[in-house]
Amino acid sequence: MDLTVFKNKKVLVTGHTGFKGAWLSIWLDTLGAKLSGLSLDPRTEKDVFVLSKIGNHMQDHRGDIRDLETVLKVFEAEQPEIVFHLAAQPLVLDSYQDPVGTFATNTQGTAHILEGIRRTASVRAAVMVTTDKCYENREWVYGYRETDPMGGHDPYSASKGAAELVIASFRRSFFSAPGNAAVASARAGNVIGGGDWSGFRLVPDIIRAYEQNTALEIRSPQAVRPWQHVLEPLGGYLLLAKHLLEAPADFAEGWNFGPLPHSVHPVGKVADGFFEYFRQQQPDRAMAGWRDVSSPDQAHEAGLLMLDISKAMHKLHWKPVLDFRETIAFTAEWYARYAGTDVLRLCQEQLNQYQELWKSRNEN
Repeated sequence: MDLTVFKNKKVLVTGHTGFKGAWLSIWLDTLGAKLSGLSLDPRTEKDVFVLSKIGNHMQDHRGDIRDLETVLKVFEAEQPEIVFHLAAQPLVLDSYQDPVGTFATNTQGTAHILEGIRRTASVRAAVMVTTDKCYENREWVYGYRETDPMGGHDPYSASKGAAELVIASFRRSFFSAPGNAAVASARAGNVIGGGDWSGFRLVPDIIRAYEQNTALEIRSPQAVRPWQHVLEPLGGYLLLAKHLLEAPADFAEGWNFGPLPHSVHPVGKVADGFFEYFRQQQPDRAMAGWRDVSSPDQAHEAGLLMLDISKAMHKLHWKPVLDFRETIAFTAEWYARYAGTDVLRLCQEQLNQYQELWKSRNEN
């Protein structure tokens, strides 16, 4: 994976204090990019952004993307060449509690970032990250393609589908002429990895149950999701940005980044995989496991969701590196080691290991 194009490039990451944004910032830092970020404060003191201290390696702007003036000030100050937009309200269940705020952040906030790009002549490429849930979910047994219609049952999914429409509108209205910024959207599946402590997410819930030796409560153990390690889609975003710089007219569109079919599993199997890993590491420790707390009254969440990644595999020459067991092992290892260690070095070790696997599996 040749990503030398990012060396000395001015790169702005929105949502850089979040789980995915922090990992992306760590990767870009290792590539020698001149980094800046715009985000709210991290949610907890255990977040990977805080523990890695990656904020010391970049221009760390704190602000709300719902405030257009704040967004424009950061663009004016940083004059980025490349933008990765990850700032979002990322949780389905939170969107039921605050639907208006979710639309304001995910839809209007995306419009604000696009307006910043439109007004900043230095921007050459932008990757706008949405979600696999942007598609109108019909519980199909095959993956959604980039040309399938946008939609969404819950406010989170709908806000991301709406964001895709906003991105397409800005692209056609303002970025279609040669010489303008090349803008693409990226739709990833359920991402896991070290340093995520969000509420209402499976892996953080697993780790909390493991650390507290309590039974994990799962709402929908049979729900099927496209699980992937955080480095998988981030590698796709970086490759996509590289291609936008090199051939903007050919890549400024929507892209799916998900796992191969054999990594699409129900929630319960993911939980089983983590507890199996921890049992192997500590065979003498008793573990409470998990129990089903599904209720007919719980908020709606999709039961089956998969992505078709053929386009990214053939046009970007991107494909997943880690299988299901390796995805769990990478993630569980981080949580097993993070306490009392140099977290930035831990992340860099995993990143180096991932890139070596990419090279051996995708380039030979």
